Amino acid sequence: MTKEMTAYYNGEWLPISECKVSMDDRGLTLGDSVFEVDRTFDGKVFDLDGHLDRLFRSLKFTRIDPGLTREEIADISLEAVERNKNLVPEGGDMTIQQTITRGRAASITDKVPATVYIGAAAMNFKRYAHLYDEGCHVVFAKTRSYHPDSLDPKVKHRSRMNFVLASLEAADVDPASWPVMLDLDGNISEGTGFNFWIVKDGVLKTPNDRAILQGISRKAILELAKDLDIPVAYEDFQLYDAYTADEAFVSGTSHCILPSSKLDNRPIEGDTPGPIVRRLLAAWSEKVGVDIIGQARKQAGLDA
Repeated sequence: MTKEMTAYYNGEWLPISECKVSMDDRGLTLGDSVFEVDRTFDGKVFDLDGHLDRLFRSLKFTRIDPGLTREEIADISLEAVERNKNLVPEGGDMTIQQTITRGRAASITDKVPATVYIGAAAMNFKRYAHLYDEGCHVVFAKTRSYHPDSLDPKVKHRSRMNFVLASLEAADVDPASWPVMLDLDGNISEGTGFNFWIVKDGVLKTPNDRAILQGISRKAILELAKDLDIPVAYEDFQLYDAYTADEAFVSGTSHCILPSSKLDNRPIEGDTPGPIVRRLLAAWSEKVGVDIIGQARKQAGLDA
């Protein structure tokens, strides 16, 4: 039995180590690529439709033809889960990545096949499992989000040097921190692969989506908040609002929701996690039939 996961790569199922991108692929040379990362709960992909809807919006916006239909990509994604599930630790789950580049084109007008990769990986809970109790340290970087007139953040793309620079800046403050960027107007936008939220006076606040990715986890939280009768505000907010918030947290595919206990080394008063985060995590766990915190702690070896 193979001990290496296999992935779909340009029409073939290959060991992941054999899925190699050419040096002249536009995804490598120019970041001319879009992607998604999904996760499973108890082996079932969470909101695959939502991820594929966003993937195909990104493809349409960037005018990349994947050479596959939405249904075909859905089927391949589910097959990736099925092919690799025996390599996931008991009680664990996996992520699924769909990456599509414009391919090996010398010119933007060259008609070449897209490069398509769809693969799975066992989730690594160790980076964040302890943070459900301790809270993460968010650092606001000086590197700004892309302005939507330059590159709309609603596209999930690989042109992410600003994410790299923001991460380096945050690591100078705290190597374990979670970097969040501002937009060009000084409003808080998003993290480097996650959305940022605050809670004030019982109101859940998320930046409006002009300068952020429309996160799938963000969508799930908004649906949970509606079910729980938690009021939500979509608005621009600044560092002052974050520093004086009652709660702050980040949301993303793997961890779902992580409370923040510090913002730029400023402690957030109150319990970690706060009451709104606890309610949202409990409701999300009930929705997917998995104890999100308990699974992470167990898989990271914290409850041994």
